[in-house]
Amino acid sequence: MTVRIIRGLFIFASFVMGGVWAFYLVPRVRGEGVADVSEILPWALLGGVVGIAVAAGILYLLRFVTQEVFERLSPALIAVILGLVTGFVVAQSIFELYLPESDPIFKTFLVCSLMLFFGFIGVFLGLTRASNWESLIQAVHRRNIDEVSLKVVDTSVIIDGRISDICATGFVEGTLLVPRFVLKELQNIADSSDVLRRARGRRGLDILKSLQDPDSRVKLRVIEDDPVDVPEVDGKLVRVAQEYGAKILTNDLNLNKVAQIEGVEVLNINDLANALKPAVLPDEFMQVKIVKQGKEAQQGVGYLDDGTMVVVDGARDYVGKDVSVIVTSVLQTSAGRMIFTKLQSVLG
Repeated sequence: MTVRIIRGLFIFASFVMGGVWAFYLVPRVRGEGVADVSEILPWALLGGVVGIAVAAGILYLLRFVTQEVFERLSPALIAVILGLVTGFVVAQSIFELYLPESDPIFKTFLVCSLMLFFGFIGVFLGLTRASNWESLIQAVHRRNIDEVSLKVVDTSVIIDGRISDICATGFVEGTLLVPRFVLKELQNIADSSDVLRRARGRRGLDILKSLQDPDSRVKLRVIEDDPVDVPEVDGKLVRVAQEYGAKILTNDLNLNKVAQIEGVEVLNINDLANALKPAVLPDEFMQVKIVKQGKEAQQGVGYLDDGTMVVVDGARDYVGKDVSVIVTSVLQTSAGRMIFTKLQSVLG
């Protein structure tokens, strides 16, 4: 809404400015001195229309300036503007201090020369050193984040939703860092044409909003860091975590492995969930309902109340029935836990 108001004011101001220019130029072009207002009024309206057309052209061109383009070009534009301003100021200082009575043509020539000289310096520095300036600005920004226990949040954790409940218990403390590219990925998921994917994205945005509430026990900060030389999101997360000295909060198995290879500490939500599950030992008896056939011969598959998969040897023909089993082994991984058992009896 604010942007629309600003656009409307800009178009109106352009209309007025076009009319003012018409009042100024028409009498001088026609050589009539101060003309009657009624004669200039049509030209003023024409000038206003021209002003609106110029404003519309500017607004149309601004549509092509995306956030990424603006961030890349802004250091170069600032350098060019500073160079031109420096050249003009230096020239004016020379005139006032050393050449107050110099010829106007000489003044114009000197101003143009110095603006060309310093303008070239600005263009050169802007095009060749802008990336270094951006790195310097990001380094200063990182130094401003002096909180302890920093954690970079992955998209999978946000969509998963359990992070909100975990933070509410107080087991996760410190500051959660959400890079802008993670937020953009989450917005793309929320705008997906797929109903399920769109629902997951919107749920993730709701989770972020809940983490920003004052009642939340953690701080949430959105950071602008986006390593342009790293194309993959996982690689970007690892780079950001290295730059901030932070941990990565995720439940993505591949990101977990990549981060460990790069020497970045990972907090895996699935590892936490598995650690909270009751321990199951070999030769222990349990009951489970067979819900489907297994991949191997004579195997049936069931699940505990916490979602743990139970593979039952010899229960392939008892889908839909409750069985008594004895535990033979337990396989624990970052992706979850699997319990391998052997059928003892059919309960019904």
